[in-house]
Amino acid sequence: MKRRSFLALAAAASLPSISFAAADYTPGLVKKHLAAGDTVFLDFKASWCSTCKAQERVIDALKKANPAYDANIVFIAVDWDQYGNSDLVKDMRIPRRSTLVAIKGDKELGRIVAGTSKSQIKALMDSALNAATA
Repeated sequence: MKRRSFLALAAAASLPSISFAAADYTPGLVKKHLAAGDTVFLDFKASWCSTCKAQERVIDALKKANPAYDANIVFIAVDWDQYGNSDLVKDMRIPRRSTLVAIKGDKELGRIVAGTSKSQIKALMDSALNAATA
């Protein structure tokens, strides 16, 4: 029995995993997408931030459950260590890493600061999806 469990686990581990990675931010990327009429979901995060990791797990699970998010929203990850003092952060008044913001055109649809609640993040993503498909 133990051998079967081991073999099943090994087989499952060898399956390809689905990744829902966001595009990495570079200066001008957000403006480019907004000018094109895209709905943008910004994730201000740091690799060492546990709150950011928790948010990422929730976002990935929601994307996996509803592929319409990835199909209609442009997800952009903003590295806090690299861009924490950037014009984007200053202009948007982003208070800290682990901030999520949804934008369409020149309108901010909503933001979450340090929140990891699945229902709260889903509500923000649904707001972005509604704006993208309206």
